[in-house]
Amino acid sequence: MDGSAALPAGTSLVSASFCCSKHHEVFPTLPKTERKPLKCWHPGGGIIDQEINPHVDQWEAEGQFPAHKVFKLLGNAGFLGVNKPVEYGGLGLDFSYSMAVSEELGNIRCGGIPMAIGVQTDMATPALARFGSEELKQQFLRPSIAGDVVACLGVSEVGAGSDVSSIATKAVKDGEEYVINGGKMWTTNGAQADWMCLLANTGDGPPHRNKSLICLPMNLPGVHIARKIEKLGMRSSDTAEVFFDDVRVPRKNIIGQEGLGFTYQMLQFQEERLWAAANTLAMLDNIIQETIQYTRQRKIFKQPVLYHQWVRFRLAELQTEVELLRSLVHRATALYVKGNDVTKLASMAKLKGGRLAREVSDSCLQFWGGMGFTSDLLVSRFYRDGRLISIGGGADEVMLEIICKYMDTLPRK
Repeated sequence: MDGSAALPAGTSLVSASFCCSKHHEVFPTLPKTERKPLKCWHPGGGIIDQEINPHVDQWEAEGQFPAHKVFKLLGNAGFLGVNKPVEYGGLGLDFSYSMAVSEELGNIRCGGIPMAIGVQTDMATPALARFGSEELKQQFLRPSIAGDVVACLGVSEVGAGSDVSSIATKAVKDGEEYVINGGKMWTTNGAQADWMCLLANTGDGPPHRNKSLICLPMNLPGVHIARKIEKLGMRSSDTAEVFFDDVRVPRKNIIGQEGLGFTYQMLQFQEERLWAAANTLAMLDNIIQETIQYTRQRKIFKQPVLYHQWVRFRLAELQTEVELLRSLVHRATALYVKGNDVTKLASMAKLKGGRLAREVSDSCLQFWGGMGFTSDLLVSRFYRDGRLISIGGGADEVMLEIICKYMDTLPRK
C-alpha cells in the first residue's frame, strides 16, 4: 500500500486522512484497507467522543488512563501504525497521515492522552521501523502497531534532559548480552509500558558516536519503577522514574548499528517535534471557540464580554497565530515527506507551538474570569498541560540554539 501521493493543493492534512474533518475541505480518494474505515474517528461519533472523552475527567482525577485498553482500541482501528510498513500491521502511508492523526488527537479534552499515544507512534517506534532487524520488528513493532503492548522512550535522565549527549546510562557487553545500569527520568507511559526504546552508552568514544538504541522489555529482572511522578499537568498520563540494576538484554536487541543511537534519536526528534506542534492545533482551536461561546453569553457592564473590542480583537489575533502555526507545520511536513531535512522548521514549529499554547491558554483563561481559575474547564486544563510543550522533547532554548545553528549565527570558535 502506497500513501506517498502528494495531497491536492489546499487540502488539510486532517481532511486528507479523515474524511470527516471539521475543516470540510476537498477529500482525496483514500487508500483501500481491510481495517475499520478511517471515518470511525469522526469527532461526532467515533473513538474520541465515544471511548475517550467521556472518561477523561475520571482518568485525570486518577492520575492515569488505561493505556492498554485505549491503545488496543486505536490499534484495532489502525491508528497506531498509520505510516508504518504494511507487513508489520501498519497502513503504509506517508508521514503526513501520521500528522493528520496528531491533529485529530488534539480533540481529546486533555493533553496527557494524546502525548502518551504520540510516544507510542512517533517517539518510541520510528527508529525501530526504519533501522530495526526483522526479529525486533516482529517482537516489538508489530504488537505496538496492533495495540497489544505499550511502549515508552528512555532518553531523559536526572542530569540529562535536552542535552541528550550527556546521558550516563551504560550498556556494557558481556558475551552475547548487554548489562545495563543507570536510570531514566520523565518516562511517559513508564508505569504501564511493556517495553522501552532505550538510549544508552555502549562505548567510550565521542558522546555523539558512543550511544545505541536498545529494545528493552520492562519485565526483565533489575528494571525498577522507582516512582510515578506527580505533575503540574498532563495528569492522565503516567510519568515514571526508572532504574536499571544489572539488567541483561540480548545484544541482538540493538536497533540498527551500535554507536549510531544518537543519530537515530535525532532523526526521531524531527518527527516528534512536528508531531507535538501538530497536536496543539485542534486544542488551540477548541479553546478559542469555547471562549468565544462563553464570552458571547457572559455579560459585564450590561453587554456580552465578547462585545468589548479588546476581547474580540485579542481572539482574532490568537486565531491568526494558530493559522500561521498550522501553515508552518503543514509546510514542514510536506518537505519532510519529500525527503528533506526539516530540523530547522521542526524546531521552529515546536518553539512556536509551545509559546502559542501558553499565550492562547493564558489570554483565554483571563476572559473566563473566576470560572477560568477552576479546574474543570478545558481552558484551565490546557493552561496546565500546554506548559510542557516548551519543555518536553527539547526546551525552547534548545530549539532556539538549533535554529541559530541553521541560520549560522552561533558564536565562532
